[in-house]
Amino acid sequence: MRAEIEHLLDAAKQSVGLLRRHLDWDVAQKRLAELNAQAENPDFWNDADAAQKIMRERTTLEDQIQSISRIEREIDDAVTLIELGEMEDDQDTIKEGEEAIRALEAEAARRQVETLLSGEADSNDTFLEVHSGAGGTESQDWASMLQRMYMRWAERRGFKVDLLEISDGEEAGIKSATIQIKGHNAYGWLKTEAGVHRLVRISPYDSNARRHTSFASIWVYPVIDDNINIEVKESDCRIDTFRASGAGGQHVNTTDSAVRITHIPTGIVVSCQQERSQHKNRATAWAMLRSRLYERELQIREEKANADTASKTDIGWGHQIRSYVLQPYQLVKDLRTGVQSTAPSDVLDGKLDEFMEASLAQRVYGGGEEVEDID
Repeated sequence: MRAEIEHLLDAAKQSVGLLRRHLDWDVAQKRLAELNAQAENPDFWNDADAAQKIMRERTTLEDQIQSISRIEREIDDAVTLIELGEMEDDQDTIKEGEEAIRALEAEAARRQVETLLSGEADSNDTFLEVHSGAGGTESQDWASMLQRMYMRWAERRGFKVDLLEISDGEEAGIKSATIQIKGHNAYGWLKTEAGVHRLVRISPYDSNARRHTSFASIWVYPVIDDNINIEVKESDCRIDTFRASGAGGQHVNTTDSAVRITHIPTGIVVSCQQERSQHKNRATAWAMLRSRLYERELQIREEKANADTASKTDIGWGHQIRSYVLQPYQLVKDLRTGVQSTAPSDVLDGKLDEFMEASLAQRVYGGGEEVEDID
């Protein structure tokens, strides 16, 4: 077996061993058996909320156990395949086994990073807002590119995406949009994407083909359930209704169904126009506001716990986290971790895991100053 493959094999086995220890394998097996027994109880669904909580825990635990077992089994199969290929001098079989080990090492490493997602709301669904910066059409087009990028990332993972609100740009792109991404650990993965993203390119809207720099900001906050109590006084809020804009059916602009809620003490504004029913949009907007206030509380807690880390993970409008250069050369560079890609088209099509994993590891383990920006 070649040295490179032996190294990847050792790395994969090490990651699997860490996953087993993190999960506490024997305890996890016992807990899953307990959850299965509870789910088989005839009275299980009498308390729907409690049942759903148990089912979520069961699904998560079952996925973790089955994934580790599958990776271990497929590692053994790949090693056997290479050994058979070497015995018969079959290069195609050897190559197939080596490719399997590469893929398994990458998956085991990603699963290991997921063990870092142990924050209070990391496992939750998430809201993600995109806002264009100054610069008119350029920035609005960039905001729409970012919206598509995150929707593609979610689709690649098999997550469900709902477009809750969108404000179209004057000529192209969007001024803002809010999407909800539903999937296990959606918030945990996306939380480090919050901040300002910069695009450098030759503008398709400039007849002189000059290079333009555009900015757009991303805001990420978790969807919270009724188990998290966030008190919001209606007297502290201003509620406005307006006509929805953008695609949404032939009646989208005929009624004031869209809802905007402004939380006066904090200045937080949320809006929803997903449904034709004002009642449903109002309920979603209230849920978004509670989630924003909860995320704000998490930020305050984090700053109190570790002021140094908080200074490195500031997500204010002035904090650039990543640059995307399309011309005169092609490079995407994370300004916090130094991770980069020379394939911007892949990144903009949702290939973001490498950036997220590095940012998450830095957030958990700390270390390293911000990387110097690129021109």
